Amino acid sequence: MAHNDTATRVMGPVFDAMRGFEPDAVRAELAKAAPAAVFRMCHPFGTLKGADAYCDAVLLPLAQAMQDLRRQEVIRIAGRDQDGAMWVGSCGAYTGKWVQDWLGIPATGCFATMRFHEFYRIERGACVEMQAVWEIPEMMMQADLWPMVPQLGRFQHAPAPMTQDGRGPHAAALTEASRQHVIDMLTAMIRHPLQGGPEVMELERYWHPQFMWYGPCGIGTACGIEEFRRCHQIPFLNAMPDRGQYPEKTTHHVMAEGAYVGVTGWPDMCQTLSGDGWLGLPPLGRQITLRSLDFWRLENGKIRENWVLVDLLDIYAQIGVDVFARMEELKWSRGYR
Repeated sequence: MAHNDTATRVMGPVFDAMRGFEPDAVRAELAKAAPAAVFRMCHPFGTLKGADAYCDAVLLPLAQAMQDLRRQEVIRIAGRDQDGAMWVGSCGAYTGKWVQDWLGIPATGCFATMRFHEFYRIERGACVEMQAVWEIPEMMMQADLWPMVPQLGRFQHAPAPMTQDGRGPHAAALTEASRQHVIDMLTAMIRHPLQGGPEVMELERYWHPQFMWYGPCGIGTACGIEEFRRCHQIPFLNAMPDRGQYPEKTTHHVMAEGAYVGVTGWPDMCQTLSGDGWLGLPPLGRQITLRSLDFWRLENGKIRENWVLVDLLDIYAQIGVDVFARMEELKWSRGYR
């Protein structure tokens, strides 16, 4: 069975039900597709077991808060990772009219949008695991309650692929080359700074000169190498120069379909906060892990677009900073009584 057929047969009905989001239909389709799956969600949700638990704790509260909730998917790929496991990767945004408070974030009464990156592992015709990051900080920003440091890049809602082909059909002939290109790029990236200056990453070899990096809310979007390095990479590496040095503490699942590549891992990065400059975090001298879920689109053999979500709330939680408590203080000062 082709990868696209697998995605459609197992997860397609769930995604279809969530496009219009009728709660009973969503619950029924999830019960068919992922009855006993382990749902690994971003902070503050944690890990849940079974479709019912995921519906009750995550999906239905969002549907109650967002009138006319819709799941607008812009990328869907399916492929096997390096260990042969089948994954379905899905990227897009949850949208609707925000009519009830959610996770303590005050409703705006207006249209709201929240990015998602979700990866589903398929075994024997069922989903057995999900790894997902939702852009919860984006909701805080829309409510005008930003409790973290100002982001260095510009905030832009990440668009659909320039080519408007994120959901396929995907050219199977490109799959292996796309996947290997991203693996080689990631291998080169971790050479810097321990093995030399920026040149050892060979950015010009792997990235299109006009590439777009759609970073998470809290970091921002970047256009091209200079903006990417100044708004994200340089502060990131100044703070954690030992990135990529603890492979035994991370996992990576890299899958591809056509010109698109996805990666997930729970966590997929581990490094030491030994310097200053990233997200306002102090040089604590302690290790943290990151959940960074990515999608890439290649064009003419180079990366043209990169969608990135990082579980920033989990990073703050690891160092003892309660972002939600700080948001509560902001609510008081903004007149929420």
